[in-house]
Amino acid sequence: MAGKKSKNSGKRSDEKSDRDAKSAKSAKSDKSDKSDKSDRLSKSDYLERLQPMQVELNNLGRWLQHTRKRLLVIVEGRDTAGKGGVISAISETLSPRQCRTVALGKPGEREQGEWYFQRYLTHLPGAGEIVLFDRSWYNRAGVEAVMGFCTPQQTEDFLKQAPALERLLVDDGLLLFKYWLTVDQRQQEERFAERAEDPLKQWKLSPIDLEARQHYDDYGRARDRMLEHTHTKHAPWALVDFNDQRRGRLTLIRHLLDHLPDVSVPAKELQFPPVAGGLKEERFGWKLKPIKSL
Repeated sequence: MAGKKSKNSGKRSDEKSDRDAKSAKSAKSDKSDKSDKSDRLSKSDYLERLQPMQVELNNLGRWLQHTRKRLLVIVEGRDTAGKGGVISAISETLSPRQCRTVALGKPGEREQGEWYFQRYLTHLPGAGEIVLFDRSWYNRAGVEAVMGFCTPQQTEDFLKQAPALERLLVDDGLLLFKYWLTVDQRQQEERFAERAEDPLKQWKLSPIDLEARQHYDDYGRARDRMLEHTHTKHAPWALVDFNDQRRGRLTLIRHLLDHLPDVSVPAKELQFPPVAGGLKEERFGWKLKPIKSL
């Protein structure tokens, strides 16, 4: 009887140890999560740091127009990494007639029969323009390769052709920047869950995105292979930590600005005289009238 009691006592002791270990692990995880969140840049601090960079981006825009240079920025990364957010941060204060975002969808039947790069080349910037690729021809080394949308031989061909193509573009004067946004799977899952719950973000989720969640390691291997073949002296990659998206945006924009000539082209002075004859209300001489305001 005493032996049986001792055996049960030992079992309870083991169970208690397991519970303590799990509790400690959970507490450590919670502490880590809280620490991670406490290190996140607040929205007010982010906007305060972003504003002077956007002034610099406008200076860059004037320099590009003055020199007729062409700028292409490729933004790549896993799903939910933050590609759209950083592209918006770059473009939101620039003229849409100068700065364009290109986010191509699934290729059509005709495009599938073209040279792979062909549909992207039609979107390259002209003189004085900025083009931001939200994903790019590197789809072939990433999602297409991992999800089986292209053959292994097509991936091989791409990895050989991409550096050669980029060399031709850079030799022709194109300013080319390639960024890969890095994100841990825990952050990725949190962002997927947020998109699934937010009706304003659900459009960002597709069946392919949900299936790709099971291929985190496969995407990592595909990324490493891509970097090995396409990180070149004339068109290098820059990896940016986007676990904190606000810090990531600032880091990427700062890197971009620091690697372009720091040449200030003064804005044209605009004369802004008062309107002659006083200010008038808008009136309509025909039957249509403005819709009543809410």
